[in-house]
Amino acid sequence: MKKKIILIFLALFIISFVGFWSIVSGGYDKQNKTILFLKKIIPPHLAKKVRDTVFIIPELKEQNKFLALQVKKYEQGYNGSLFNEQIILSENKKKKYNLKEFFLPFPRLDIRLGWAATENSRRAHYLEIVGDKIFSISGLGETIYFDRKNINKKKLDQKVVENNIKDILLENKAELIGIRDLYYDDNNLYISLQHKDKNGFTINVYRAVLNTDKLIFKLFFETKEYWPNYNVFSGGRLEKFKDNKILFSIGFAYEYYSPQNKNSFLGKIISIDKASSKHELVSYGHRNPQGLFYLKKNNMIINTEHGPKGGDEINFNNLNYNKKEASNFGWPISSYGRPYPGEEKIFEKNGWLEKSHKINGFIEPVKYFDPAIGISEIIYLSEKKTNSGDKLYVSSLRAGSIYLLDLDKELKNIIGEDRLFFENKRIRDLKFDADNNVFLIVFEFTPSIGVLSIN
Repeated sequence: MKKKIILIFLALFIISFVGFWSIVSGGYDKQNKTILFLKKIIPPHLAKKVRDTVFIIPELKEQNKFLALQVKKYEQGYNGSLFNEQIILSENKKKKYNLKEFFLPFPRLDIRLGWAATENSRRAHYLEIVGDKIFSISGLGETIYFDRKNINKKKLDQKVVENNIKDILLENKAELIGIRDLYYDDNNLYISLQHKDKNGFTINVYRAVLNTDKLIFKLFFETKEYWPNYNVFSGGRLEKFKDNKILFSIGFAYEYYSPQNKNSFLGKIISIDKASSKHELVSYGHRNPQGLFYLKKNNMIINTEHGPKGGDEINFNNLNYNKKEASNFGWPISSYGRPYPGEEKIFEKNGWLEKSHKINGFIEPVKYFDPAIGISEIIYLSEKKTNSGDKLYVSSLRAGSIYLLDLDKELKNIIGEDRLFFENKRIRDLKFDADNNVFLIVFEFTPSIGVLSIN
């Protein structure tokens, strides 16, 4: 009997030890409600102290393991070597997905620098499928490409493409804050670029004719709008649209009154004519739009955006219904999230953060996430491609996941949900390679390109 009690005690101790280590190390599933509850009652300063004392040995082992991976990445240069293969099991349907990871030669995201660090702003990387090649750009503006067929090999064999981004910054006497997206259309590569100059912070779009020797970017669209302080709410996503136009999302940049002001670009999604660079307002009342997808057959824009503390949204903008004027999605008046510490006064003063969007005449999100998942890019695939109905694939930073959402036949509601969780990862960008029937994923921490089979 005593032996049984001792074994039970040891088992409970081991489970508690592992659970507590997950919390203090930050390696837990950010959507696990039990751990999230425990984290609420463990003060951050205490968690850090415990990690650096009681868990000093496992912490050092984790650091050494991570540093060894970084050394391996550095030494392999631009090979884009395959370094990880594993099976990912979906959370609800228990479906198996094959994942392969290849090194990206770009700087890794370091969350210990904090979100106020502009250094991390230059460590957000993106990719784009261009014919038989795949292009990628770092947050610092370095461009590479590799042959798409190489995802079936042991290395990607990445090639560097020169560009004139540094010349652009020098000409404008500006400091690069970070690239915010990479988009290809009609033999041109587009980038959104955030910089700081004497007027403050701003974001613009540049375009270059496709060339594997050197990309010469030229100003395509200038917002001419500035904000005074660095923040992570710049938006910047670019996406295909109708009538020879592209879509461009812009965050609210901590300027609370701008998203409801139609004369400001902040907190908006706009369309830009590729020939004239003239713009039109498509929707407003956005906080930080991170994902964009235009569904031509339904004339509908699907976007994702970060909420405040909770309340990340998926929004449907059916342009057949909203013909007369731009659609209003409510920020900062309505949100299913809560203010961050320090924001309470401005919301109380204005009577903002009404949960319901509809009560104020705004468009309700099709889905919101609370706790927040750090929502990022979104992909729509039709029933023809999935063989199991129309689906949305939603990537996330904080939750390190891809959410698989089933849509009804009218594409109005989400009727089912599954989740792929990638431990200790953040997903910045997501593309679908229809020829190979795989998703291409940009993971931030290593960083790497993930190739995820959907079969």
